[in-house]
Amino acid sequence: MMKINETQRLGAVNPYNKNNGQRVVESSSKKKRDDVQISTEAKEMLQSQQGVLSPERKKQIEELKNQVSTGTYSVDAGKIAEKLLPYLRQQDRN
Repeated sequence: MMKINETQRLGAVNPYNKNNGQRVVESSSKKKRDDVQISTEAKEMLQSQQGVLSPERKKQIEELKNQVSTGTYSVDAGKIAEKLLPYLRQQDRN
């Protein structure tokens, strides 16, 4: 015959079982949200920069928009390579 001691310990086999249900309730009731706040200085800077564009720059931007929308805008791969080359050389040194 086998004797089993301390039968009261059977409830303590999984001590996390009771706490697990509480954690689920707590996490669902407290949903965290990301919040972004823009300072008044940043808003002022943005507003002041919107009117700074020169008429030539505005004209150039409009021409580029028209080219992109009509599908006639082409990219010069040579110019891109010229601009990227100094950056890539610097990355090789680091």
